[in-house]
Amino acid sequence: MRYLRPDLLQLQPYAAVPPLTADKLDANEFPWDWPVGFKQKLSLLWEEEILSNRYPDAQHRRLKQAIAAYAGAAPEQISVGNGSDELIRSLLIATCLGDRGGILVPEPTFSMYAILAESLGIPVVRVPRHPETFALDLKQCQEAMTEQRVRVVCLVDPNSPTGNGLTAAEWEWVEGLPEEVLVILDEAYFEFSQHTALPKLAEHPNWVILRTFSKAFRLAAHRVGYAIGHPQLIQVLEAIRLPYNLSAISQWAAQLALEHADELLADVALIRQEREALYHALQELPGVRVWPSQANFLYFRVAGWDPQELQRAWQELGTCVRCSGGGLRLTVGSSEENQRALERLRQILQSGR
Repeated sequence: MRYLRPDLLQLQPYAAVPPLTADKLDANEFPWDWPVGFKQKLSLLWEEEILSNRYPDAQHRRLKQAIAAYAGAAPEQISVGNGSDELIRSLLIATCLGDRGGILVPEPTFSMYAILAESLGIPVVRVPRHPETFALDLKQCQEAMTEQRVRVVCLVDPNSPTGNGLTAAEWEWVEGLPEEVLVILDEAYFEFSQHTALPKLAEHPNWVILRTFSKAFRLAAHRVGYAIGHPQLIQVLEAIRLPYNLSAISQWAAQLALEHADELLADVALIRQEREALYHALQELPGVRVWPSQANFLYFRVAGWDPQELQRAWQELGTCVRCSGGGLRLTVGSSEENQRALERLRQILQSGR
């Protein structure tokens, strides 16, 4: 296969566990599907508004207006992608290709930043987070900025898989980054944390915010993400993205979600309550070190256990979790799923497997 780039032969794809009959608490999805009434309304829109023989709106006009109203931005500040992954890829194409520099990734974090960069032949500068708090090592980050040609800094707030938000010291560092460096602020879990960089976006034309409909809005199956940024950056993203990148039904689903945002997001409070209950229950288990979270998941480690071995044992009993960064990430599910997850974990720890 001499026509293939040799560096891609070693590239590992994003690992996603296929849907199983087990409790799926490994992908940070919302535990409840859309209410039946919303699904029926979406079905009616499909019948009345969508022509299967016609391409969808390539400019996402109505959806951009709805997103802008929800987020508190202008439509010309919005670009819509097939999930945030497409937007990340477009941002890297717009900034780093042509040997213009690499990306800074504080790890552990969302793995697609490094995967997408490597797939494009873009250097990845990895900086480890603090082993106890998962805060940024600002000294190492600054050294990397000085010594490496970093074009993009990638930050998830709150971070996945660890759940911690950016600290005041970290924000001070971000605000001091030079304007020729793009700062990606991934707010995939904004609806859970309620923290956003949007009020300061106008002061920092080199910042771009990423958000998604896959989490709190329960639209993971529809793959809708969006970027909020300076109009000139958005213009470039619009120019380089694939045409018709979002299906008509996905556009309608996102619009419908925003029309009923108050109803859909009302259940976020329940997830926060379940998260705190899970956090305290995990703290009581022997050998478990669990960290506070601002998102819809918890990150923890168990003394004496290999995370992958624990993940396999848990899945055999019926609960799927994600192994990442030397620990386990447990999505907050329904009350019943959470109780089963705890009971199964107790069973594993007691068995000493």
